[in-house]
Amino acid sequence: GPGIAVIVLSWIITLYTLWQMVEMHEMVPGKRFDRYYELGQHAFGEKLGLWIIVPQQLLVEVGVDIMYMLTGGQCLKKFHDTVCPSCKDIRLTYFIMIFASVHFVLSHLPSFNSVAVVSLAAAVMSISYSVIAWVACLHKGALPNVDYGLRASKTTGNVFNFFSALGDVAFAFAGHNVVLEIQASIPSTPEKPSKKPMWKGVVIAYLLVAFCYFPVAMVGYWAFGNQVEDNVLMSLEKPRWLIAAANLFVVVHVIGSYQVYAMPVFDMLEAFLVKKLHFKPTMILRFLTRTIYVGFTMFIAMTFPFFGGLLSFFGGLAFAPTTYYIPCIIWLAIYKPRRFSLSWITNWFCIIVGVALMILAPIGGLRALILEAKSFKFYS
Repeated sequence: GPGIAVIVLSWIITLYTLWQMVEMHEMVPGKRFDRYYELGQHAFGEKLGLWIIVPQQLLVEVGVDIMYMLTGGQCLKKFHDTVCPSCKDIRLTYFIMIFASVHFVLSHLPSFNSVAVVSLAAAVMSISYSVIAWVACLHKGALPNVDYGLRASKTTGNVFNFFSALGDVAFAFAGHNVVLEIQASIPSTPEKPSKKPMWKGVVIAYLLVAFCYFPVAMVGYWAFGNQVEDNVLMSLEKPRWLIAAANLFVVVHVIGSYQVYAMPVFDMLEAFLVKKLHFKPTMILRFLTRTIYVGFTMFIAMTFPFFGGLLSFFGGLAFAPTTYYIPCIIWLAIYKPRRFSLSWITNWFCIIVGVALMILAPIGGLRALILEAKSFKFYS
């Protein structure tokens, strides 16, 4: 009950804050805020807005790419182990390197429009593997000794697990960090502003998110109880061909999603190098910047392959601010709704929830990382 309530509440809050960002994209006539930090600069001032938004946004986008790098490697390994159970075991490290090799090529595409086909394939794969996951769980049925109780034996452990779970949920809703960049790619005129088609896209996307997330969370927990893996596909074994296909779908999905979150990072890095450090905007600079970034995310994923801990840590520390409450603070700063009006109350409620998430979730995530690290061997 509480778990479902948290997921539904997060879905509603993040849909509301996403609507705010779509609305604010063209709130100044004749100007478009094509980057999150530009919106922050408009609300908080040129310097302060930059320092509030950019570190948070970078943390989210780099964190997501590290998680996608790890997820891609894990699913490639699961695919290999499922298709060929008698084959020699191969380290996860090598599968992460194989997954990264794709991005050493794709990262040199010029813009969001260039990854449109990859992104579409990623969306289709996301729906496909989500459906496979919950249908396979439904077909498998509940484990004979399924336990729906709390995982930890002590109250302290359960409290920390609760904090960690909040971060997992926060991580699930991360579109805010790239929504303005995506909206910037849509043509806009005074008669047909970009916010109309963008909002339609957001609503469809969120309905698909609900269709994907809710059944996986509920049916996966029903089937495996508190023994379910962080990635439910890791808990499933049969039918072998279907589970192998689902893991391959995840790989395609995270290939596209990695690029969507990497593109704004490339943009910021290259702008910083050219404008602040006065590098010449050459193809060599572009090649080196993007290659080093992919290499960095690959290295971190190989070194710290702790899926659950990283998920909740990044979810709380970075995703809660940029997704749950910074859009609300910007809205209050710019539109200044009347105190105790519906808009004022709604925004302050989202801010309180978001701040609580930001404080509590990293605590649970950090504890999970420490516990996972105790029995971990590097590059295994």
